[in-house]
This record gives sequence, C-alpha cells and structure tokens, in this order.
Amino acid sequence: MSTLHIDSITKSYGEKDILKDVYLRSETGKVSGILGRNGSGKSTLFQIIFGTLKGNTQYIKFNNTILQKQSDRKNKIAYLPQYSFLPKNIKIKNLIPLFCDKENADKISQLNLVQPFLNNTPKTLSGGELRVLEALLIIYSKAEFILLDEPFHSLSPKIVTELKIIIKQQTESKGFIISDHQYHDVLAISDDIFLLSDGHLKLIKDLDELKRFNYLPKNI
Repeated sequence: MSTLHIDSITKSYGEKDILKDVYLRSETGKVSGILGRNGSGKSTLFQIIFGTLKGNTQYIKFNNTILQKQSDRKNKIAYLPQYSFLPKNIKIKNLIPLFCDKENADKISQLNLVQPFLNNTPKTLSGGELRVLEALLIIYSKAEFILLDEPFHSLSPKIVTELKIIIKQQTESKGFIISDHQYHDVLAISDDIFLLSDGHLKLIKDLDELKRFNYLPKNI
C-alpha cells in the first residue's frame, strides 16, 4: 500500500485566506471525495497537491519521500483539471501512449467509451466525449494517486455510471481524490467524504452533517 500525506496546506490571495491548515491522507485502495461550494478552494487544493501551484505553507509526502517540486510528482500523482488539456490536432490513438504504459494503453483502446474515437482528434469531439477521454487518460496513467476535478461534468448518467465502475476497479492499485458538484456520484464511490468550507477540510460522517454545514438543503 502507498500513502499520500498532505498536511499544513495554507493558501491566501491578498487578505483572503482560501485554505487554512488543510490535512488529508490518501492511500491506494481508497477513494476520498471532497465536496464544497464554488470558490471554496477545491481546485486550488488539487493544484497544490499536484505541484502546479505553491501554497503559502505545504507538506506533501509520498510514502517516505517529501515532494517539493512538480517534477517530484512524476508517476506518483496525476491530475485531471477542469479545463481541457489535450492537443487539438493529434489523433487519439497517438495520444494514449503518451499517458499510459502499453498494458493500460491497450485497455483504454479497447473500451467502448474510446474505441469509436481512436482515429479522431480532440477538436472533433463533443464536450462530454472529450471529458471522458481526458478522465480515462488520467485514471489509467502510471501514477499511483489520481486527482479528479469535476470528472463527471457534462457526462450523461450512463457514462457517469461506467466511469464510476472504472474508478472503483482501478482502486485495486491506485488511490483517488475526487471532487464534483454531482455530490451523489461522489458519495456513491467514496470511502471517505470531506467538506471544504471556510478554508477547512472537515471529515463528514453522513448526509445530516452536510445539511448541518449548509452544503445540502435541510429538506433533502
């Protein structure tokens, strides 16, 4: 089992504190779900964990190795951002090996979600098709820890169901940290649920706590 230890994460912009001493422990075999309103700092937290953004303070350790530079995360942490990141004019069958080893590249190429588009380029795909492709490339990457920021955005319920099954299958060898506004889908596949509110990450026990912290309406 591998562990990702995230501690003492703070981030402020001017006088506004976005993250206040955030702690999170992830391990292979588990899915951690992070819920929070728009602007609560979820994407900021993911970018700090991945190394593309510096916190005011931060301590991130993979097993016994402290991760300081973004390059330290190679093959350890992979990140699906909210924005599209694939080059627009390269065929998808040629992009897959850039993200995955041969075994996983073959697995992706055989998925019904991907097969119809292997000879397409990203610029020809719909928003939902592109989103699921990018999510799969990150999920099947060499990294042991996968950060997914809004992976279900613009996907049909059928595709979301298929993607959740794949995520759970991949927990055999990977750890996941997932955030999405479709909270019921996050709840369905997460072993631990956290709420990011007022800069703090709170472990959530049940739906009643989400109501108490005003993330969900009281009448749900």
